[in-house]
Amino acid sequence: MHAQRPTDPMYALDSTSVSTARRPPRSRRRKITITIASVLTGALVLTGAGIALAYKNFNDNINRSDFSLPLVDDVLDDSGEQNILIMGMDTRRDQNGDPLPAEIYDAIRAGDETDGGYNANVLMLLHVPEDRSKAVGISIPRDDYVEIVGAPLGVEQSKIKEAYGLALQERMNDLYDSDTELSDAEIYQEARAAGRQTQIETVSHFLGDVRIDHFVEMTMGGFYHVAQAVQPLTVCLNQATVDTYSGADFAAGVQEIDAEQSMSFVRQRRDTSEDGPFLTDLDRSRRQQAFMISLVDKLNTKSTLTSPKTIASLMDATTTHVALDTGFDVLSFVKMAREVSKTGVEFVTLPILDFDIIDGSYVNTVDQDEIQRIVAAIFAGTYFDGGYEASAASDAVEDVEDAYADDEYTDDDDVDESSEAPAASDSTPQLNETGLPVYDSWDAPIRAGAIPCVN
Repeated sequence: MHAQRPTDPMYALDSTSVSTARRPPRSRRRKITITIASVLTGALVLTGAGIALAYKNFNDNINRSDFSLPLVDDVLDDSGEQNILIMGMDTRRDQNGDPLPAEIYDAIRAGDETDGGYNANVLMLLHVPEDRSKAVGISIPRDDYVEIVGAPLGVEQSKIKEAYGLALQERMNDLYDSDTELSDAEIYQEARAAGRQTQIETVSHFLGDVRIDHFVEMTMGGFYHVAQAVQPLTVCLNQATVDTYSGADFAAGVQEIDAEQSMSFVRQRRDTSEDGPFLTDLDRSRRQQAFMISLVDKLNTKSTLTSPKTIASLMDATTTHVALDTGFDVLSFVKMAREVSKTGVEFVTLPILDFDIIDGSYVNTVDQDEIQRIVAAIFAGTYFDGGYEASAASDAVEDVEDAYADDEYTDDDDVDESSEAPAASDSTPQLNETGLPVYDSWDAPIRAGAIPCVN
């Protein structure tokens, strides 16, 4: 039986994403993805005979797919270290492609199921060394202009976030054009697996053909459910800020935020007040890092992990909104995460050179050789101790208005009126009056040990 091409808009990519007539939707809003350790730890608080059944049901219901890295030499080298790619998908549906409840759309202020898409808008490689010291989250700016491995749909270079959607569309096209007996749902899952494969390969190649052991993929709905399960969370901002697009309205200093405010916190990329801070898309990556630190801090408290309601919510978010690779051992990862939590996680945002316009799209230009040197230093454990300093963006982007306002990657029809790339900053944070570290730009590495104050 030949599968029929569906008419649901979820199967049509936005024309700004891929140059083809058949495209799955892409959002103009970014979402955040959270490390799965926070979600999975709840499974360990169950006791007695029920733990085996609860874990089996939980584990069996997680979406999984395989991936391979043919360009990586040491992919089978089991050295004890782990490299885990965290991907946050730009979709307003769950992992089965089903719409979310209406109340969730109202809460996240991000449109509905017709707005979502298949950009990997959050890309972070979590490097955990064998001795579990100096674990580092490496944030990859989503608009870095890179080689797309395999050139899906004939696209050889594009924004790194688009590798997923391009490969997904190509695989979906191939399946619908073939004499397949797969159902629409099976074709959808096959296409999602193809998207993951290409996204993971593209990231690995961009970073220097590095080994990636596992992936964690989460939707926007998953982030909201996690934030809702553990609310309130403590964050710190350097300045008061308001943004009418994301709904952000925050005071300066340390404060607690609920799930809806968390969505605004991690999505805000500009200030719409007259005297607020200057923000860009890169500052939003910094917000995401700060949120993850606050989340881990909250989950480390005994009361959070002993609440049956919290545990149930976290596990439900995982099974509904998370995908993992088939080799991902949940309990082993939880054990590793607990070891890492003793020293914390540091964060590095890979540098860009400048903003540019290529084929009508605003992109980040990068020095790939430098990026690969940085990643190699992180893996070797010398990045922080050796004082490696990246040459972050410094050149002005001439005559470019609304640097992040094109339809390809605005997330809420909003406009960032920046006209130059942010400059580099000192990597040693100052302390504010409360003793918390202050990070006043997007590029300084975040050290482990305290809740960071960010823009």
